[in-house]
Amino acid sequence: MSDFSSLSSSPRRVRQANVAAALQAIFAGRQLSRADLARQLGLNRSSSGNIISELVGNGLVREVAEDAPKPTRAGRPGILLELVPEGACFIGVEIGVEHITALRIGLTAEVSDVRVVPFDGRHAPVAEAVDRAVAIALDGIASGEIERCEGFGLATPAQMDRRGRVRIAPLLGWRDVDLAAITREALPAGIPSLVENDANAFAIGEAYGSRGRQRGVTLVLVIESGVGGGIVIDGQLFRGGNGLAGEIGHVHVPDADCAELEEAIGLELLLKRYRGVAGTGDATLAGLLADVRDRAPAAVAIAEDWARHLAFALVQACRLVDPDRIVLGGSVAGLYPMVSARVAFHMETLQADSFPLPEIVLHEAAETGAAYGAACMLHQRFLSLENDLLAGDAMGKDWGNL
Repeated sequence: MSDFSSLSSSPRRVRQANVAAALQAIFAGRQLSRADLARQLGLNRSSSGNIISELVGNGLVREVAEDAPKPTRAGRPGILLELVPEGACFIGVEIGVEHITALRIGLTAEVSDVRVVPFDGRHAPVAEAVDRAVAIALDGIASGEIERCEGFGLATPAQMDRRGRVRIAPLLGWRDVDLAAITREALPAGIPSLVENDANAFAIGEAYGSRGRQRGVTLVLVIESGVGGGIVIDGQLFRGGNGLAGEIGHVHVPDADCAELEEAIGLELLLKRYRGVAGTGDATLAGLLADVRDRAPAAVAIAEDWARHLAFALVQACRLVDPDRIVLGGSVAGLYPMVSARVAFHMETLQADSFPLPEIVLHEAAETGAAYGAACMLHQRFLSLENDLLAGDAMGKDWGNL
């Protein structure tokens, strides 16, 4: 979240800081009493009450009865403040190599209307891909919800600068394109937008979903056609000098059929090997996972190689980043629960005793995490000092060019 200590002392900026801090506090706490909110804001009850009245009047906050009042307290149940889920809408989209995923979140960051549509990203020009993603995301949304849409986030497997210009997206065949500008042009007027690398977006969503309570260092890997990585330190994304921190997909893997990790454990090589043993040209990831689950020998051998290569790369990452926790996402990560013991065995074999092994978990929404993170980027911005409307007399949605 934003650091308020650098604000000027102008009444407008102080008010903006207090409104943003109130929204952040209620979001983090889910429900707060008026007294607790005033204490967290460091304001008297009157000043805090004015902020609450404005937020209630703008449909962003509501009062609810306390579900379970403390047994020692007499009288009526207390009144708590919570965000109104329908108070704002944020759209997240991932343009992948094999699919487009779109979803929406409300002001409480709960997910709704998830759509995963097959898409041949390798053969679609960037403008066509973005137009298709926007069409999927907006299809069926009522006009009233469009009016409440406060942001559109787009994630894709690409190296890009902080302004949203793609340097290269080798899996999609894009090079030197202004993805941020193309996305703005494809959206209805007035909807703010941000674009981000898919692994970074996934990492943002992973941290954001914990509402700031996840401490330490988390390495996030997104395993699809390629392997993307992101690093979160104390709940904040660490980008590195050029926005490429955590990208271990390009680690060289010994004793593999190919040189780099994203080829060794990515979807393409897995399916190529599986087709060879399955004897059919339409072998799928679901079929491979089912055969591994059923302990079919050829599928188990493929899974063992996958586990060994993944373990090698994770050990290298642990020596450089020293994460407390590794989170796996993407469709191919569905293989991990079936070979987790083998990954642990190979890591223990490779890792020196002086390097502790991190916790490794499969993300609970492994296939939609990047789209969720993309939506969270705009949600976070809406609750921050970057939303200038928090300093105005009314709250709308025209943030201008982000």
